[in-house]
Amino acid sequence: MTRLPAFLCAAALLVAGSAFAQQKATITGVPDIPFTSVPNFLKLPAGEYLGESVAVATDSKGNTYVFHRRDTTRLFQFDRNGTFVREIGKGYYGFEFAHSVRVDKDDNIWTVDEGTNMVTKFSSEGRVLMVLGRRPAAVDGPVLFPVGPNPPAQKYIFCRPTDVGWDPQGNIFVSDGYCNNRIVKYDKNGRFLAQAGSETAGKGLGESNLPHGMQVDERGNVWVADRTNFRYQVLDNNLKPIREITNLGVGWTICISPGPHQYVFHSNSNPNGNPPGSWDITGEIYKTELDGTVIGKFGKPGKVAPGFQVVHMMDCRNPNEIVLGEIESWRVQKFILQSAPASRTAAR
Repeated sequence: MTRLPAFLCAAALLVAGSAFAQQKATITGVPDIPFTSVPNFLKLPAGEYLGESVAVATDSKGNTYVFHRRDTTRLFQFDRNGTFVREIGKGYYGFEFAHSVRVDKDDNIWTVDEGTNMVTKFSSEGRVLMVLGRRPAAVDGPVLFPVGPNPPAQKYIFCRPTDVGWDPQGNIFVSDGYCNNRIVKYDKNGRFLAQAGSETAGKGLGESNLPHGMQVDERGNVWVADRTNFRYQVLDNNLKPIREITNLGVGWTICISPGPHQYVFHSNSNPNGNPPGSWDITGEIYKTELDGTVIGKFGKPGKVAPGFQVVHMMDCRNPNEIVLGEIESWRVQKFILQSAPASRTAAR
């Protein structure tokens, strides 16, 4: 395997990601959702800065968590007013190259680190409660890309995982990820139950090619942002395919609001590097019902707020207040959505 310093690995991954993650949504007639932007609602201490803000999440108390790539991977907490509270996991062995942060119904904080191949469950106080996966041995150095076919996927070892979610029973789901192309299900204690997909990329239903984001609805169905296949997939609780959605663009990331009436937010993000023409065909976020009815869309690419610069992850705990984590502008924005026009269409 080719081994390079970590910062070169990170740069190469961003370049590689921009080559394919670009496709215009084919759905038409979708109304725009009016919004107001709160671009600078997070207040950092003097001398602190956000890096690539790849992941954002909120808890039931209104705190916001930002998992970002800077001099190293760091996890910051802000209160409901956007004031910096603390850093969680400083120096933690499971942090190397951030990819996702989520908060469960009990306000436990879960991080997915692509660089260490680890998913970590923290208590709301910041104590480590569970670890899934294993960090590669430091003596081997970082791996740029596997050479040849991926080794067979293992039950408890990940290969660049991307996201985590839970069903109402507390079962844990992990999208795994850049070199394994699968969704893995564990019970609440971390015991392997099932998987969809494998180490081999595929295009069939139930297969994936870079499952880049994933969430679980209150029915227990698993929604996958199948990025390189330019689609979203819906799997049942046993990871059997239900349907695919192919007209909403790339399939970069996904968010499902909690509560009795759930909404799904899909990001057709402009890709890393903003290659020529990408701003004309990508960047918007779609809001849908669980049945696939598209309510509306909002947002456009742009380096200046309220434009988007690679929306890597969203929080939609309040479906009318969307918090966005952006890679290329190194920022977090909050969007307050207003009611969309009545016209609706279907995601297919």
